[in-house]
Amino acid sequence: MDTLTLAIWILNPLLALYILLFILRIPLSWYPQIDTSRFPYILAIAPTEGVLKLTRKVIPTMGGVDMTPVVWVGIVSFVREILLGQQGLLTMAAQVH
Repeated sequence: MDTLTLAIWILNPLLALYILLFILRIPLSWYPQIDTSRFPYILAIAPTEGVLKLTRKVIPTMGGVDMTPVVWVGIVSFVREILLGQQGLLTMAAQVH
């Protein structure tokens, strides 16, 4: 297995997982009374909170709704498409290689 194939093999599920985790964060932000330090909520909180905390400094909460997970769903989806989509950079490089 060459390096490009390995990168695709690792990045594709990793980016898909992050998209899913950010999507799960959206309804969690609607219920602030949930103890997010407990299982199973911590599974979505721990890997995403660092990025969201930094983004909240730039994008404040609007009307009590945290928009940062929505922003990150868009960013990670865009990166995934650019790198791994049908005409993504890594996909096309692997086909040429």
